[in-house]
Amino acid sequence: MLSPPSPSQTDGAATRAHRPGKPSAVPRDDGSDASTLSRRSLLKGLGALGAGLAVAGVAGCSSSSSRSSPPTTLRPPSPNGSGAPPAAGTVKPAVIRKPGSRPNPTLPEGTDLLPKVEHIVVVQMENHSFDDHFGMLGRGDGFKLDSAGVPLDANPDPRGGYVRAFHMPSTCQLNSVPGQDWVRSHVSWNSGRNDGFVRASTAVAMGYWDAGDVPFYYSLAKTFPVCDRFFCSVLAQTYPNRRFLLAGTAAGIVSTSGKALSAPPPPNGTIMDRLHAHDISWRNYYSDLPGTAVITDTIAKYPKNLVKVDQFFSDAKAGSLPAVSWVDPNFDHGSEENNADIREGEEFVASVINAALQSPNWSKTVLVFNYDEHGGYYDHVPPPPAIKPDNIAPGVDLPGITGAYDRYGFRVPAVIVSPFAKKNYVSSVVHDHTSILKLIETKWNLGALTYRDANADDLLDSLDFDNPPAFADPPKLAAAGKTGSCRPGTPGGPIPPATAVVAANSRQAAALRIGATA
Repeated sequence: MLSPPSPSQTDGAATRAHRPGKPSAVPRDDGSDASTLSRRSLLKGLGALGAGLAVAGVAGCSSSSSRSSPPTTLRPPSPNGSGAPPAAGTVKPAVIRKPGSRPNPTLPEGTDLLPKVEHIVVVQMENHSFDDHFGMLGRGDGFKLDSAGVPLDANPDPRGGYVRAFHMPSTCQLNSVPGQDWVRSHVSWNSGRNDGFVRASTAVAMGYWDAGDVPFYYSLAKTFPVCDRFFCSVLAQTYPNRRFLLAGTAAGIVSTSGKALSAPPPPNGTIMDRLHAHDISWRNYYSDLPGTAVITDTIAKYPKNLVKVDQFFSDAKAGSLPAVSWVDPNFDHGSEENNADIREGEEFVASVINAALQSPNWSKTVLVFNYDEHGGYYDHVPPPPAIKPDNIAPGVDLPGITGAYDRYGFRVPAVIVSPFAKKNYVSSVVHDHTSILKLIETKWNLGALTYRDANADDLLDSLDFDNPPAFADPPKLAAAGKTGSCRPGTPGGPIPPATAVVAANSRQAAALRIGATA
């Protein structure tokens, strides 16, 4: 996602709509607090690489803004803070598996352990929590509703009282907020209380959407298995989470910044390296920028594997998808990052999934749809502890932070799409982005990259290979919502609406669910 807003931006559109108190200025995750430095600005500059590929450059990426220390008013709580409720779904492996360990240690790497699956497709969007997208789904662990079907979930306002979860006025988002950098994410988590979202990002963090806003997503999640314990990999932004997706570790970075892009690559390599070593076909189909280039040496090493997204639709139609596909939206305006219209993202995802459903490859496909992190939006389930991937400490790109990679981030929407998917199934198994790695590793018996993916679950609980495929005939899903009904950055209507502002010590306040469930 974009770097967090500067104080002037935080004091702008977001807080003009936010009548309850605003938080103190939050530092950008690159240590500065002036002009916003976006992934978009970071990834512009280099010309074509290999096969006509035009991608981002990292040389010379820098921020012209001054540096400042995080304000003490928004310091992340101690990782060992007292009084936190127990983390939902915490799983401690009975046996700690090591990097390099294979799913089946008796067989060599490259052995096909899932012969019924020939194609794994990964579609990862950006910056939304389970509750903000699927809290009203009616399947899985979503919002707690009152008798009128209105969410009772709320967070304290810094000036007193509470902000209740509220339906966003449109499918467009505000500029720059909410935010999910390392500091804001830890403030939102608040040692497992999940009651710091408004303090970290203003009242817009409590906004949500429903089936009327994103009908395709709701149709998808009511048809195929939805995962209600799929956490992002770290309480941080896009780049570290996407490093976990590809390498099982953030390898020291915590931010979406030039320093993060130029940081040393993960020491054990990437899943692309493992696939290449075993001559397993893969492609990153991209719209404007390849997501695999978050680990920048991917560009030079595998230029022929990075192709424009139009090729995905051609390959799907022809039945010639590779063994592994990463399919990326337009990160400039179609990934659902704020301030975008989320329907643009839904429209893209619908096109990809419908292409997979109609492909001759469908009968042997597993598609994983999820989001890289929560984007600063509220979620009521506290992230459980996680096994550290390695001994690399966070902060190579942001000196002075505290903590470790020993906890998952907040939940993100995730759906498993396959002919082998179980009907009427909700997965409450703890997953994170390294579960996608583990699925790929399990398919080809590849050695784990880090402790995190070695001990991750492989997503197979959502699939049934023992009975006839439940979705051998592709289901018809609802169409995506129409775009163009709102202007990005201007969702319209007050944020929060008056009905979402609850006075302390009121009768209504007594019924609210404040943050995390115990």
